[in-house]
Amino acid sequence: MGRVYNFSAGPAAMPESVLKEAASELLDYHGLGMSVLEMSHRSPSYQQIFDDTEATLRRVLGIPDAYRVLFLQGGATLEFAGIPMNLMRTGHAGYLVTGNFARKAYKEAQKYGEAEKLASSEDTDFDRIPDLAPVARRVAAGDLDYVYICQNNTIFGTMFHELPECGDTPLVADVSSCFLSEPLEVSRYGLIYAGAQKNAGPAGVTVVIVRDDLIADGPALPICPSYLDYRLEADKGSMLNTPNTFGIYLCGKVFHWIEQTGGLAAMREHNLEKSGLLYDYLDQSELFHGHAQPASRSISNVTFRTGDKDLDAEFVAGAAERGLVGVKGHRLVGGMRASVYNAVPLEGVKALRHYMEKFEAAHTAR
Repeated sequence: MGRVYNFSAGPAAMPESVLKEAASELLDYHGLGMSVLEMSHRSPSYQQIFDDTEATLRRVLGIPDAYRVLFLQGGATLEFAGIPMNLMRTGHAGYLVTGNFARKAYKEAQKYGEAEKLASSEDTDFDRIPDLAPVARRVAAGDLDYVYICQNNTIFGTMFHELPECGDTPLVADVSSCFLSEPLEVSRYGLIYAGAQKNAGPAGVTVVIVRDDLIADGPALPICPSYLDYRLEADKGSMLNTPNTFGIYLCGKVFHWIEQTGGLAAMREHNLEKSGLLYDYLDQSELFHGHAQPASRSISNVTFRTGDKDLDAEFVAGAAERGLVGVKGHRLVGGMRASVYNAVPLEGVKALRHYMEKFEAAHTAR
């Protein structure tokens, strides 16, 4: 079998040109006689790779100078603890619980202070983004250290198309599954972070972008481990310890690919076209049903099901036989999920839709 169409939610598809370029440099990076995998993170050659990676991300995303960029490890999950330990200065933060990972972050924050649930869509199985008006009214009291959202909910296929109004209260966002999929106004946030394995690179790198004034005085809690101290990590240039050198190198190549492919505006247009192909079909299908309410649909993760577990399993198996892999839904919810990240080609989405059409025709004819 040749290259498949990979709809996995993460680790996810990477640009083929990036993989080929990395393969060509694997044994000998730019005539140095060794791989990046073997290169000291303290060497001038690697520092050049690192600096170029950060500079490219800053250009692509338009990151203001007042923000620090950290390349860390531990995945987004580690930041569930890192965020309250750095930003919960008075011990009180607000959380919007809109999916499994937002719920996990909310529960983790309760270990370090008072985490207040400002809004949730759990009552309808996380099929929507809740009304944000009550959030704005609550934030107006001015006693929250930050407001936390998971901007795109990978498992349930929903995303924030508007941000909550937070005034002077910093907005913190897990943007893992929508990072670099469309333009993002960094200045509206106090902190954003993302696991790289969706749109930015391989698993093992976590990007944290934080406004400098929020970490100027060090960690909020004395128990904060050194590795999670954003101020210390920023002062050490993300090299408090040995970073994920090869992962950061690959992220840099992906950032260049995005820049050379038209930037985030082009990514958004491309992703809207891909997700739109699937949503258009779901809206007229009699067999398949989308999970997310239309106004809350993600442009990254399209979730759907037939309502019959056996039929869902048959669909997933048939998709894999056709080189359409990774469409099985998350174990918590079942069904199907097509993650149409930046590197997933339009041709792959067309192939998936064509298979959906054939599958429905075969099963409704019975």
